[in-house]
Amino acid sequence: MRASEQENPDLFWGLRGGGGNFGVVTKFEYKLHPVGPEIVGGVIAWKGEDANDVLELYRTLTEQAPPELTSVVLLRPAPPAPWLPKEIHGKPIAAILVCHSGTIEEGERLVTPIKAFGSPIGDVIQRRPYITQQSLLDATQPKGRRYYWKSEYLPGHDPQMLEKFAEHGSYIKSPHSAIILFQLDGALNKIPVEHSPVGNRKTKTVLNITASWESPEDDRENIEWARNAWQDLRRFSTGGTYVNFLTEEEVGDRLQDAWGKNYDRLVEIKTKW
Repeated sequence: MRASEQENPDLFWGLRGGGGNFGVVTKFEYKLHPVGPEIVGGVIAWKGEDANDVLELYRTLTEQAPPELTSVVLLRPAPPAPWLPKEIHGKPIAAILVCHSGTIEEGERLVTPIKAFGSPIGDVIQRRPYITQQSLLDATQPKGRRYYWKSEYLPGHDPQMLEKFAEHGSYIKSPHSAIILFQLDGALNKIPVEHSPVGNRKTKTVLNITASWESPEDDRENIEWARNAWQDLRRFSTGGTYVNFLTEEEVGDRLQDAWGKNYDRLVEIKTKW
């Protein structure tokens, strides 16, 4: 069976962002878009005491940057990364990740104010192969650790939300945990809502609270940290959530939040196929 805009279009619609349970896909045909092969991207970090200033920088950046520049901000204890000073390892940091998919020259111009902001303790924003950008965070989520995530879609970067975000970042219990804001907008919002089942296209930001730790003995305090942060920050939510960040305890209750108005149509298509 083949699914395309011409053949079985309902199945084709559902497959593009509707999750699993449609059947076994044996072959994909992708439409590629030119990126790279090199881009300007990477990570820059400051001491945790600068978190509020870094969050304000991030807010301004997301409001003013062109669609080709996307960014992520996070608060966490510094990992033992070679690009961070050893004396910083384990201490609170604020970091911004960027990726510019346009020309190298324009990317370097756009990241200059970020690299010049405050007193960075580590900076690996540079020209790099696009494929290496994809693996920048791989080492932060190794197999074998214990994980507990919470997430919400946010309409923007409300000053009160950023203040609470910084507060809960300071309460992190594990050297592996983080609290993160992912910038959306851009191409996600340009595509018509009816194009695919991806929900919450008009949202601006994804909040991701990622508790990560080593021992089962520490389950309670790490899960409580994530839940408390989520309970405090969810009042700023659009009501939607990113399906890939849902936990097992949420899947049944929050699937409609993830797909919004498309949920009922997805149920019909999955029932049919």
